[in-house]
Amino acid sequence: MHDFATPRQHRDPLGWCALIALGFLALVWHRLGTPSQIYFDEVHYVPAARKLLHLIPANLEHPMLGKEIIAAAIALLGDRPLSWRIPSALFGAFGLFAFGRMMWWASLRRHATVFAMLLLGTGFAWFIQSRIAMLDMFMAGLGMVALWQLAAALRQPARRARWRLALAGVCFGLALGAKWSIAPAAMLPGLVFLGMRLRDQGRHFLTRSDSGPIPGISLIEAAIWLGLVPLLVYWATYIPAFFFTTDPVSPFGFLEHHRHMIALQDSVKKPHPYRSVWYQWIVNWRAIWYLYEVVDGAQRGVLLIGNPFTMLAGLPALAWCLWAGLARQRKDALALAALYGVSIVMWIVSGKPIQFYYHYLLPGAFLMGCLALALDALWTETRGRWRWAAPAALALAAAMFAWFYPIISSAPLPEGRPAYVKWMWLYSWR
Repeated sequence: MHDFATPRQHRDPLGWCALIALGFLALVWHRLGTPSQIYFDEVHYVPAARKLLHLIPANLEHPMLGKEIIAAAIALLGDRPLSWRIPSALFGAFGLFAFGRMMWWASLRRHATVFAMLLLGTGFAWFIQSRIAMLDMFMAGLGMVALWQLAAALRQPARRARWRLALAGVCFGLALGAKWSIAPAAMLPGLVFLGMRLRDQGRHFLTRSDSGPIPGISLIEAAIWLGLVPLLVYWATYIPAFFFTTDPVSPFGFLEHHRHMIALQDSVKKPHPYRSVWYQWIVNWRAIWYLYEVVDGAQRGVLLIGNPFTMLAGLPALAWCLWAGLARQRKDALALAALYGVSIVMWIVSGKPIQFYYHYLLPGAFLMGCLALALDALWTETRGRWRWAAPAALALAAAMFAWFYPIISSAPLPEGRPAYVKWMWLYSWR
């Protein structure tokens, strides 16, 4: 299982994973209640959560779980900005921890695990979405927990892998219940399981279990954990909708309700100043202003872009992962490249007429995993010639985060000329 040169590389960096996640949470928590008003897409989800507390339908185009979590926070902590955003902060920090655990179990590489968490935490998007009451961080955080459990299941015997597969199925169902963007990543493991069993077992692929990816787990059992369980959990997230005071959702009319949800999403066709498409996301071309106004006694801004260094450095790392996966049989590299691919292809083929940069949250996270594996290879395999590039890349990523921190964290900005100008490296970010 382990194929490393030194014993140190065998050690699970669990403590570092926890420390980085807690540090990220502390950074997210700072000024979490600012602005002290609804901003950007909170205008959709906070009012919907308030109505949900009274079983009044609202924001029907999206699944229920994220709004249920925000509603629970309002009920427990009060209806105020800090309460709306605390769930995103907690899911963001735990999702970052889960991303690190996924990287460890997928690669068994200590440096790659730590690098990946640092890169994702300083990648702007994960930080910004952890500070706003939107649905994305519930989906992404739960999705990372599911992928963590899957990666761990692949490293363990069937009797220990079984409960991890079950937990992965539950988390995939919950992630889908927050937002559908996780669907391609949720489907990929089951498709890989099916493909491997067809290759190895032929016509006995359904029942025989003496081959990969998890010997001892039949395809039928895997379909239960990774197919049936997510669907049942997803269905359960709609239980409050069965009791709406008007137009309740029928427990047995799920398909019709989902046709209505898709129609509502596709009906939004009015041009939006911040709309963008997938190839603009990849090169970090089009930003979104979540906030830019005088609020809470100062000029403040929140600009959603990717880290200008890591978002571009991740692209050659993605190509390296494809090469390493195919030429060197690096399954960890191939898996991350595949997760990136299916997550971005969803938006390439999607019929959704209006798309935004925040839809790149998941692909961008997997891209950081690819970059971490590439930097780990530079650190451990180049015999010193290019070893310096790994810490240099991490330092540059952190420096970019520090430079842009005021404009991504709603900090008070300087008075006088337009305060955002020094961060506008591209006209398309304005």
